Amino acid sequence: MQLLSQLLIALVAVEHLYILWLEMFAWETKGRQTFKGALKDEYFTPTKTLAANQGLYNGFLAAGLIWTFFISDPAWARNIALFFLGCVIVAGSYGAATASRKIFFVQAVPALLALAVVLLAGN
Repeated sequence: MQLLSQLLIALVAVEHLYILWLEMFAWETKGRQTFKGALKDEYFTPTKTLAANQGLYNGFLAAGLIWTFFISDPAWARNIALFFLGCVIVAGSYGAATASRKIFFVQAVPALLALAVVLLAGN
């Protein structure tokens, strides 16, 4: 169960590293393809800085989850993982409520699954 929880934490972290890359460095290329239909084509250039700011926040979420792999105290690592997974769940839920329901399934659901497994794994 411990290995599964670490794999799920890693999956959520990698997802947020991808979002960081997408929003900070590929907003006008891959971002345009990813969000086709959600944003008009002419909005990508003027919103590049806003997207980069969002990407940075996603990077902080990833960094917090990755940090858990370097904490030697299992209880401390678990608590940090629970905190950052909770942050992802809140962000994904807010995004679903304000932008697109798809965000809940792409971001919050994997974090909810990881959180459940971390809780089941115990210390």
